Amino acid sequence: MTINPSPLTPPATHDETRWLNWKPRFFTIWTGQALSMIGSALTQFVLIWWITQTTGSPSALAVAGIVALLPTAIFGPLGGALADRWSRRLVMIVADAITALSMAILVLLFATNSVQLWQVYTLMFVRATMQAFQGPAVLASTPNLAPPDWLTRVAGMNQAMQGVLTIAAAPLGALALAFLPLQGALMIDVVTAVLGITPLFFYRIPQPSPTAAVTGASVLADIREGARYVVHHRGLLALYSVTGLVVLTVLPTFSLTPLLVTQHFGGGVNQVALMEGFAGLGVIAGGVIISIRTWHTRRIWLVMYSFAASCATVALTALAPANWLWLAVIWWTISGFTFSTGNAPMMAILQTIIPNELQGRAFSLLNVVFGLAGPLGLAIAGPVAELVGVRGVFILGGALSAVICMAGYIGSRSLRNIEEKSPT
Repeated sequence: MTINPSPLTPPATHDETRWLNWKPRFFTIWTGQALSMIGSALTQFVLIWWITQTTGSPSALAVAGIVALLPTAIFGPLGGALADRWSRRLVMIVADAITALSMAILVLLFATNSVQLWQVYTLMFVRATMQAFQGPAVLASTPNLAPPDWLTRVAGMNQAMQGVLTIAAAPLGALALAFLPLQGALMIDVVTAVLGITPLFFYRIPQPSPTAAVTGASVLADIREGARYVVHHRGLLALYSVTGLVVLTVLPTFSLTPLLVTQHFGGGVNQVALMEGFAGLGVIAGGVIISIRTWHTRRIWLVMYSFAASCATVALTALAPANWLWLAVIWWTISGFTFSTGNAPMMAILQTIIPNELQGRAFSLLNVVFGLAGPLGLAIAGPVAELVGVRGVFILGGALSAVICMAGYIGSRSLRNIEEKSPT
């Protein structure tokens, strides 16, 4: 039955009718993707633990880290281009399906006791490659699934989920291994991938028409178009540059946290788990704070000041006296909280200002920046740690990255005005 509006009521606009009943579709798809992320995090822990137990080699674990990082830098631009050219819903389905298939192959290899280390590396690389395709498709789909005034809240929800995964991945993986054989634990990822795919068969994801360049050009031309947009948008270019430099200087501290705890604070695995657990709680709290309110004011100041505070507290963590681990835990928790309150609105800003038909490529380029800056920072941190110690890496990296955040915000008018419509 159709209810005719009152003659005194103006007809609903297209945008108003579009968002009348958006929540069932959005939350069903979001829940499926969240379950898939939980399965992936659990599987990552299980595989890392197997490599640790099997080889006992730091080099083997380093290779595992490389195969998890490289696909983003190698395939990120292609994944973003295809997310803008093809159906994003189809990209998400295929990526999750290939992830499930790769895990099913591993399950079979472990079940038949025929698994080898190179096979594990290969299938980990395949899983990470699928993330390079799925990630831009998911991020670019969000503005078509949730109204504009919800984008910051959704980003906060995503950030809170990342915090949950930070806390829960290791306990869930250990719990799975306690009750299941290793192949049974890996089978959880297959099941959650299927759960992530299922809602996509029942709900359509709206997608804008591709740009004229995309409809008649090659995939390489698509990638160039996305890169041109970022380079010519001064605010975006400044934001990408600042975040890349921050990742370069502060990311090594996350990998060196166990050494800081053992060498400076004299702790062990329980103290490392305590640090990481409270950091995850901070990330969750920050995501929840961002998600429970609607943000109508300028958000870029929140992004940059939060990132600066997160980096500064990294330095303060290492400055805590050796017998004051409790103070380091507090600073590390605050770092996780402020990272979350910065990263969530940054994602929402990008989803707001970048044309939706270009978002796949724009997000993939940001991932490439992270994928290149992270390993480079780790390569630099090794020799620096030999000179100034692990504690010095934390202090220098945290302080320098905080300065980069504030200098970028204060010194770049384009960055401060990034939420304005003009690309310059």
